[in-house]
Amino acid sequence: MSLLGTFSTLAVSLHNVFRPQTTVPLPWKGMRPRAERYRASFALVHDEHGDEACIGCQMCQKICPSDVITVVAAGRRESPNTGKSRGWEGGFTLDLNACIICELCIQVCPADAIIMVREQEQPGYDRNELLLTRDKLYANEHKPLSWHSGTILSDMQVPPKAKPAAKPAADKGEG
Repeated sequence: MSLLGTFSTLAVSLHNVFRPQTTVPLPWKGMRPRAERYRASFALVHDEHGDEACIGCQMCQKICPSDVITVVAAGRRESPNTGKSRGWEGGFTLDLNACIICELCIQVCPADAIIMVREQEQPGYDRNELLLTRDKLYANEHKPLSWHSGTILSDMQVPPKAKPAAKPAADKGEG
């Protein structure tokens, strides 16, 4: 290595030593604001009548590429709030250890029962703490919700219908 290369390297190092700090140490200066579309965890919600929105159709379980969702269907029974017969789920489990946050489960849900929340799960010392059971998912319903639901995402992906072309007027002057 030449003497000029050594001094050049030393000059760059001295220049960077006296440069102001650009990193932010956390948590002493607070958390940075998250983006509007930030998604961190899942929640199960209740419908407008107070019933559990999940109907136990298992579509989220079938579409999950990581195979981390387990839904136990409990069959059909009458709702205590509306009196209508509908499907129910008997158990719901989502394993965040292997979830890739692809949102396919949210897009496919016909009842908009599973949604994303903006707040992360608390870190734990055991992998089982990242296993979201039915009770944990319903408790997440009160966390700040993400900006979308399955219906909104589906509507965004469907192209608008084209208007039918106007038919030309028939020429009546045949001769």
